[in-house]
Amino acid sequence: MKKRIAIITALLSLMPMGKTVLIGTGAVISSAGFMLAASEKAYAENAEFYYKRAINKAEEGDFYGAIADYSKAIEINPRYSKAYNNRGNAKRALKDYDGAIADYSKAIEINSNSELAYFNRGNTKGSLKDYDGAIADYSKTIEINPNNGSAYKNRGIAKELIGDLKGACADWRRASAMGLKKTDLWILTQCY
Repeated sequence: MKKRIAIITALLSLMPMGKTVLIGTGAVISSAGFMLAASEKAYAENAEFYYKRAINKAEEGDFYGAIADYSKAIEINPRYSKAYNNRGNAKRALKDYDGAIADYSKAIEINSNSELAYFNRGNTKGSLKDYDGAIADYSKTIEINPNNGSAYKNRGIAKELIGDLKGACADWRRASAMGLKKTDLWILTQCY
C-alpha cells in the first residue's frame, strides 16, 4: 500500500497543481488534494505525530484519548520512553496507579537515566502508600540529578510518613536551600 501511494504521488507530482486526472473507472483525482492526503497519512504514521496529539489531549483533560494516542506512538516506536512516561501520567490522572507504575517502569527500562520517570513513579508509589518504594525512586532521581529540589522535598515527605523525621528534615533543608520555600514551614514546625 505504501509503495502504491508513493508511485501515485510521484506520478501526480508531475502534473500541474490543481489539475484533475480521469481514471478508466470514472474516478477523478486532483493532484493537489491527493498529495495533501498522502502526506498527511505519511505523517500520521509517525510516532511523534501521535505523541504530540496525545500531549494536547492530556492538556485538555482527555486522558483516555491521550492514552490511545500514546499507545499508538508506542506501537509505532516501542522504544519511545517519553511516550511511556507520559502515558503513565495520563493513567495516574485516571487513578490507574498500577498501570502508571508499569509505564514508568517501562520508560526506565528503555532509558535508565529517565529522571522524570523515576520521579513520577515515586509520586505514584507515594499515592499507593508505598513509601519505601517512593523513597527508592526519589533517591534514584537525586542520583541522576542532585539539583532536583522537588525530589528532596517529596523524599522528605515519604521519610516523615515512615517515621524517619531526622531524614525528612535533612531532605527538607536541602530542598529549602534549593529555593523550595514550602519546606521552610515544615523545618520550623517539625525539625529541632
